[in-house]
Amino acid sequence: MSTPGRKTVRDLRRGNRAMLLRALYFGGPASRNELSAQTGLSAATVSTMTGDLLADNVIVEAGQVDSDGGRPRVLLKVNPAYGYAVGVDVGETQVKVELFDLEMNVRARAHYAVRSAKHDPELVARHILTGVDAVIAEGEVPAGQVLGVGVGVPGIVEPGADGLVRAKTFGWEAVPLGALLRAGTSLPLVLDNGAKTMGQAELWFGSGRGTGDAVILLVGSGVGGTIVTGGRIYRGAGMAAGEVGHLKVIAGGRACRCGARGCLEAYLGAEAILERAGVEADSADEEAALARLLESGSPVIGETVDLLGAGLSSLVHLFNPERIVIGGWAGLMLGGRLLGEIRAATAANTQAQPFQPESVVLGRLGPDAVALGAATLVIEPFFGDAAYPSPAIA
Repeated sequence: MSTPGRKTVRDLRRGNRAMLLRALYFGGPASRNELSAQTGLSAATVSTMTGDLLADNVIVEAGQVDSDGGRPRVLLKVNPAYGYAVGVDVGETQVKVELFDLEMNVRARAHYAVRSAKHDPELVARHILTGVDAVIAEGEVPAGQVLGVGVGVPGIVEPGADGLVRAKTFGWEAVPLGALLRAGTSLPLVLDNGAKTMGQAELWFGSGRGTGDAVILLVGSGVGGTIVTGGRIYRGAGMAAGEVGHLKVIAGGRACRCGARGCLEAYLGAEAILERAGVEADSADEEAALARLLESGSPVIGETVDLLGAGLSSLVHLFNPERIVIGGWAGLMLGGRLLGEIRAATAANTQAQPFQPESVVLGRLGPDAVALGAATLVIEPFFGDAAYPSPAIA
């Protein structure tokens, strides 16, 4: 029997396997010698571990490179077809379901429209479950190789078996979305806030990669965020940290969708920007309407940039991030045209010492990064624990 808190030989072995898998996954193909140098593990340990991983088909050979006078070195990489993950983005107007291999290539997609004024929880759950079955079938993937389903949703996701979601913009108050989904699938399931799943994707693969401390902003119809500290997402005592959209920028200001006043989201989300400009648009038409407003040179856009700069300044002073990433479809649209102005507005409100304007950048993964990030939720423990299932034989 092992002593609590004391690592066993099995624990060390699992940790070594996890270290090798992470090195290959995030660093790309590498030889055994390179893996030994990257991880600090001995050549003998790397040889034994990689032999086991090759035998289990978790990693595969990825070609050879010449060495100085000796035999060519064999490169190794994570086998992209060893396992698959389903990522789901529950949005304002549609539910997107995507199937990814371990290289995060999309193997299949399914989209289901929802009415922006009606997000019935049972209907959303049915769309998700139907989509999961559809993408697995289209991707021709054995169910035994699906590591799980990650779901990104608006609002606060409470820990616990029921996966309670509090999303005021959907009219959801303690909706047991996790329980609804588990009633229809036996696959492992992870739920998280959609802004955080996008943040995770940018942290792993996009503009946040390589940073230890960052703020990642999602600007769509509303506003959300992810706080990264020490290379990990900060969630807070109640898993609700990162609600950047509800920073107060004007005391007693405009009413926000959350019920409070003066929130950043009440001025910066696409819905709020269009309302402030007197433009009527349904959720499905917001993207086109915002593009037209940007073209028009409306003063509302300038005010929006100033308020965004004030909000980012508060985050700079509070967290001192090395990078601020702006993502989401509306954030990329605004930043694609006005990044210089956004940097200047942030600098104008910020002490010079902790802030460099060039640290404000655009996300690299596009407006659909929520589903990608949701898929990483089920891949993360696969690599973190190096505990993987035996794949089904096709």
